[in-house]
Amino acid sequence: MKHVKAIIIMIAGVAFLNGCATTKEEQNVSGTLKEGIVTVTATVKAVDMKTRHVMLQRDDGKMVKIYADENVRNLAQVKAGDHVKVVYYESLAYEVKKPGTSTPGVAVTEGIARAKPGEKPGGAAVKTLTITATIAAIDKDAMTVTLRDPEGEMTTVKARDPKKLDRVSVGDLVDVTYTEAVAIAVETPK
Repeated sequence: MKHVKAIIIMIAGVAFLNGCATTKEEQNVSGTLKEGIVTVTATVKAVDMKTRHVMLQRDDGKMVKIYADENVRNLAQVKAGDHVKVVYYESLAYEVKKPGTSTPGVAVTEGIARAKPGEKPGGAAVKTLTITATIAAIDKDAMTVTLRDPEGEMTTVKARDPKKLDRVSVGDLVDVTYTEAVAIAVETPK
């Protein structure tokens, strides 16, 4: 967890100093650093109820064997020929806030939903990790900002756009939010 936080803080530090799309009149510097959706589809080729293995054929023709653990409801309803659709979403966003509007720390939220008994298997899960770091130092000559994470560790990042340094101050807080979500659905072809 410690290494993940350091990487997220470093990425956010570089990006918030590079890619801000806000105007000078706006109080907070914020934006999305990375965002993407990947959709994968496959066709069920076989289901082994004893071992709970499902053989899938991807759209590119490759075969993939997956294990559906006991949390997968209604596996018995999955038949050869059914279509499986997996959607994966990931984003990394940031917001710089003035002191007193937030507190350094780490917050994790999670949610999960799955098919009801009797429905085709499927479900969704989302996890959000927000780290609030403090701007500990700004060096305009070197074009760097040093961020202090909630545990006191320092990370220095280089700004590619020196104008961004005029919009932040020592003591400002940086909320970095990483979100990932996945949704899986099994459908009988029409």
